[in-house]
Formats: sequence, C-alpha cells, structure tokens
Amino acid sequence: MRKEVVLITGANGEIGHGLISHLGQRGDVQIVALDVSPLDESIRGYCHPFIQGDILDTMLLGRLVAEYEIRTIYHLASILSTKAEYNPETAHRVNVEGTLNLLRLAVEQAAWQGKTVKFLYPSSIAAYGIPTLELKNQVGKVKEEQYLEPFTMYGCNKLYCEHLGRYYTRHYRQLAADKPRNNIDFRCLRFPGLISAVTTPTGGTSDYGPEMVHYAARGEAYNCFVRKDTRLPFMMMPDAVRSLLELEAAPRDKLSKLVYNITSFSLTAEEFHKIVLEHFPDAKVSFQPHLARQGIVDSWPQDVDDSAARYDWNWKPEYDINRAFKEYLIPAIKEKYKE
Repeated sequence: MRKEVVLITGANGEIGHGLISHLGQRGDVQIVALDVSPLDESIRGYCHPFIQGDILDTMLLGRLVAEYEIRTIYHLASILSTKAEYNPETAHRVNVEGTLNLLRLAVEQAAWQGKTVKFLYPSSIAAYGIPTLELKNQVGKVKEEQYLEPFTMYGCNKLYCEHLGRYYTRHYRQLAADKPRNNIDFRCLRFPGLISAVTTPTGGTSDYGPEMVHYAARGEAYNCFVRKDTRLPFMMMPDAVRSLLELEAAPRDKLSKLVYNITSFSLTAEEFHKIVLEHFPDAKVSFQPHLARQGIVDSWPQDVDDSAARYDWNWKPEYDINRAFKEYLIPAIKEKYKE
C-alpha cells in the first residue's frame, strides 16, 4: 500500500526550512523531502523520509512514483539568480529540466491515483525585464502580464517553467486520443525578495537587504552591491510560507490565474541601511555598486500589483515594514549571533 505524502524539493533552502517547519508542526501530512545537500537537523525530524538526491535523477524520481502516493508537490529546488549567471547552462538543466521531471512525475501520479495532483511553484520577480531605469521609475506597480522579457538565465527559466505549468495543467497531450482526464493543478507565486531570520542568504540578487542585517549582527563590514536609491519589493519568510499554503488550500474555481504576484512592502537600499543603523548603530555599510548586478536589479520592478491574489484568495501580508523588522527579523538575528 503506497503512503499518501506531500513532496518538497529543495527542502534545505530558505523556503523549504519554513515550509517543512510549518507543515511538520501542523502534523497532518507526511512529508517526503528531497535535496542535493544533507538536510538541516532542525527540520529533519519532520520528514519521513528525507532523500538526498538530485531532481535530474530520473531513476530516483521513478522510485518516488512507485513508492508514494504524492498528493501535492512543492517544487522549491532551483539555482538562484546570481549563481545562475556564472553557469547558465547548469542553471537551465536544474531549473528547467528538473522542473520538467517533476511535472512528468505529477502527471504519472495523477494517472495512478485517478485524481488531480497539485503542483506549487515559486517563481520570482526575476521573470520581469523592464528595459530602462527611467521606465521602471515611471511604471510603478507591475501586473502579472507586463514586461516579461527577463535579463537573466534564472528569470528566463522561471518564466518558461510558468508556461510549462500552464501547458501541463490546461493543454497536456491535447491531440492524443487518450488525453488524460486527471491532470495536474499548477499554482505559482511570483515572489519578491524574500528575507529569512532563520537561514542566511544564499546568492540571490535581492539578498543585499538581508545580507546587510546579517553582517551588522555579526559586527562585520558590508559592501552593498547596489546604489542607495535601488528599490525592490520584499517579503518576510513567514508570509512567503503562508502564501504558498493559502494558495494550495484555495478552491480551484476561485482562482482566475495560474500565476500570481504577491508582495509585502518596497524599500530602497538606503532605507534598509537606515533601519539597520537603528538597531545596530555601529554597522559599517558602504555602497559599491557592481555594474552587472545593478543592471539586473534595475530591470526588476520596484513594486508589483498583487490585487488578483488579494481578490481571488484573500492574500494579505501579516508583516508590514514595522512588524517585519522589529518583531521578526531583528530579534531573531540578534539571538542567532548573540554569542
């Protein structure tokens, strides 16, 4: 008898930590976690089992199909924007071919179970590409369908995987005589820059904000790689995890989109710096823009329109700027580095 489970790929990443902790504490689902790296001991106890392996390993994924009844997939595994630019071909293999493998797994699971399998996918504001800084400053909040010409391999990967999810949900094998009746239910969130108090930043191009806080807490000088006036949307990790769970729980007939923007607040790098100085007066931060990384950040919107998510499934962030820093981020990071 196969066990009914939730599959989480990229389990050791920032979102994975938060999601596994939340689902594990809730205790109403069995989690199968997958990551190429050993799983953090703090969340390992919630996973039954943890499998150290690669989403490009089709033999491994085939074993999952045979052993488990996977009802929901949270596909979090990816190579992030900065690292992807150093090795774009590897990023494409992991981000696109890996996602295609998981979509195929979901289709096989749906066929075995005779039920639709939910597929939750975190995309990114990297899917956008605004051609000039002047235009970025003019357009303000960007809707889901606007300016989709990404400047990075990571952004290209995310945008293409959004389209793959749409295809597998609505059009998979549309000309086949035995077209599947039970398909996948792809649901995607375009996240802004995500900030976690639990895990340290891991190479995202929007990580200059959280890096500033972590460096200050450790008493280390930080060279910020963007200009002071650089503005991006951000979100705290607890809101990101909650948004995935809320979207997963939303009735399909209430959802007008497969891909939704969500956000909490927008800050400039200088505003980030001022908040850091309020809590760490001795923080040493210099602004030394990296020309190429600055160009990437300048192509991303300074804010996004998340009205569709607010209307369709009542999305609303719990952490505004004040709560985000004073109640969540600063106390947790001070505790992390207090010794």
